[in-house]
Amino acid sequence: MMSEHQSSLQSPAGTASSTTGGSSMPRIAIASFTGSVIEFYDFFIYGIAAALVFPHIFFPALGSAAGTVASFATLGVAFVARPIGSILFGHFGDRLGRKKTLVTTLLMMGIATVLVGLMPTAGQIGVVAPICLVVLRIVQGLAAGGEWAGAVLFAAENAPREKRGFWAMFPSLGGGAALVLGNATFLLTGLGMSNETFMSWGWRIPFVASAVLIVVGLWIRLRIDETPVFATQLARRETSRLPFFEALRRQPKQILLASGMVIMVPTFTYLGSSYLTNYGASALDLPRTAVLAMGVGGGVAISLGIVVGAVLSDRVGRRRVILTGAILAVTWSLALFPIVDIGSTWAFGLGVFLTMFISGVAYGPMSALMSELFHTRYRYTAAGFSYNAAHIVGGAIPPMVAAAITAAYGGFVFGLCLAALCTVSLLCVRALAETRHYELDSDDY
Repeated sequence: MMSEHQSSLQSPAGTASSTTGGSSMPRIAIASFTGSVIEFYDFFIYGIAAALVFPHIFFPALGSAAGTVASFATLGVAFVARPIGSILFGHFGDRLGRKKTLVTTLLMMGIATVLVGLMPTAGQIGVVAPICLVVLRIVQGLAAGGEWAGAVLFAAENAPREKRGFWAMFPSLGGGAALVLGNATFLLTGLGMSNETFMSWGWRIPFVASAVLIVVGLWIRLRIDETPVFATQLARRETSRLPFFEALRRQPKQILLASGMVIMVPTFTYLGSSYLTNYGASALDLPRTAVLAMGVGGGVAISLGIVVGAVLSDRVGRRRVILTGAILAVTWSLALFPIVDIGSTWAFGLGVFLTMFISGVAYGPMSALMSELFHTRYRYTAAGFSYNAAHIVGGAIPPMVAAAITAAYGGFVFGLCLAALCTVSLLCVRALAETRHYELDSDDY
């Protein structure tokens, strides 16, 4: 049954939305897309390095298996920091505006990423190296926690209602492009190097080179205007003093269900982009170049899935598309490891491609749905917190426990764990109402 709040966000017949005209939406989409590419490129290259490099240079004393677990644990601390970042930056995004907050998150992410690329290794400064790595990863997590919701709302709050799914997908599509760019950068960096050279200093190039992207992203974000939906809210002086607590008080059920719905996306995305990268290189002993090439294909696959899911959501509804993605995810979880354990490059590539494509199909409509689900007064905070809380369960935990479970019980048992997480998402999306007809600037609340 549709909740009281959800009903209130439906615009009465004839009510005009204060969204931006269609002629300027391509410019807004490009700005959203480009900013997300740059920021999530920084976030994703850490995951690739955590799979291929960090176990050997930051945790060499632990051995291969334990070093991998420790490396993915540093990956995981960012996911714990992300909900905190969503509350922190959501507070300012809901009070001061989307634009200022997005500029801040970009600078935080960029500076932390460059510093990772300049970090001494454990062989040079001992235990201080992994400690510094964890601190910088926390900074990345805080920035990422504030990035997604701001970028999504910038697109969604400008978009016409009937095409909101399409236009709101561009920040998510930027994440897919960032995954392509990250894998391609590592692939091209390592092509002309020996493995020893790559491990010594070659891995640093993608991190340090991101400084150029930061300048581009900052230039783009400083040129954008505030969204009309938030500008109207600000003009009415109706911003919330404490957005997080107001959201928890008014829409606790929606926050819980939205968080559960999102779980399958980071579960599959980081399975395909991080853990399978490590699994292919270590457990399957595939060449590093082949694994990275398949990672590029995975980035293309999730991007295709995002476009398919977003476009369909404007036609048949957000809920139906995400529900389909969840059903596919549960089924594919059980088939994935029996296929990749064939051990060939084509089987590994198929596993990565379908994992990422399914993730993209479910991910595509989520930007619009999360924007439509919450009121403008606390939309940045509520959408960001719901999205990032799900990443603790789906993004941090599976890569950390995967190596131990697959080593002890085999990949199929780990697949059962993945299927259970995706089932949670399936049940949560079933409990949510369809949202594609809602207006984002309704006065009725």
